[in-house]
Amino acid sequence: MDVYQPNKQRYDNAEYKRCGKSGLKLPLISLGLWHNFGGVDTFDCGREILRAAFDSGITHFDLANNYGPPAGSAEESFGKVMTKDFKPFRDEMIISTKAGYGMWDGPYGNWGSRKYLISSLDQSLKRMNLDYVDIFYHHRPDPETPLEETMMALDHIVRQGKALYVGISNYSADQTEKAATILKELGTPCLINQVKYSMFVRGIEDQLLATVEELGIGLIAFSPLAQGLLTDKYINGIPENSRAAKSWGFLQSHEVNSAIEKVKALNAIAESRGQSLAQMSLAWILKDPRVTSVLVGASSVKQLEDNLGALKNQVFSSAELHDIDTILRK
Repeated sequence: MDVYQPNKQRYDNAEYKRCGKSGLKLPLISLGLWHNFGGVDTFDCGREILRAAFDSGITHFDLANNYGPPAGSAEESFGKVMTKDFKPFRDEMIISTKAGYGMWDGPYGNWGSRKYLISSLDQSLKRMNLDYVDIFYHHRPDPETPLEETMMALDHIVRQGKALYVGISNYSADQTEKAATILKELGTPCLINQVKYSMFVRGIEDQLLATVEELGIGLIAFSPLAQGLLTDKYINGIPENSRAAKSWGFLQSHEVNSAIEKVKALNAIAESRGQSLAQMSLAWILKDPRVTSVLVGASSVKQLEDNLGALKNQVFSSAELHDIDTILRK
């Protein structure tokens, strides 16, 4: 590929939103590298998607130490693109990573100890060829390590200059409140909580959305399309090469079969709005003012561009919201 020159109009129509009560803004749609950027994937395809994302005004790229497969390889792939293409534009980007899942053998390669978090971030920075990340998350609560130790490690990482902000992921409302209180006392505010949220996974509506609003914390949603279930991919059956056709992974065929009637009904509403089901599903999440951004994955530039189309119609009528809610509660 030739020398990368980003689209000069990339910010003309892009939309950004303040993250809680912080000074940081995130794009309404951010790019997650959970899938399709690992060592088993084609590097040039991932590079093309990353370029297209930045050309479209996406400034936030979300990773974790265990993304791949194999674990660590998504960060390595991103590091190569950072070196080849993005290095001159580092200050225009928000790059995040996480630690909390198993990464190496022995008692120090998992969960939330100070030892693990600091060591893991050092490894992540090397893989990505970075001096610092913009956001560093604790990826999941640790039932054994004292929360104070985990939050003190995050505070230390900021004071070291290895992260500009810190966040939490998969924390409940109660856990979020406790973590935010500790971080505030330490002098390093909690920036954001990253949680699973979609039309089919709505648990955060019970308490967490109100909690982040009260605390002034941002919220970013992952798996907004329910691993592809909230797209038109499965309306006519399970394609041979789809995630649901595989015996492993996060989406199984029985989940598709049990939800397909809801998917078809939702797709009809999306069509009446002039949107794909994926676009409507993303817009439905973004309608809540407490949501800062939504994380999308992409296996192609075309898929990324379709997701970005959600921003063209983010307004729902009361009748549409009623009909969607009726379908989801069946």
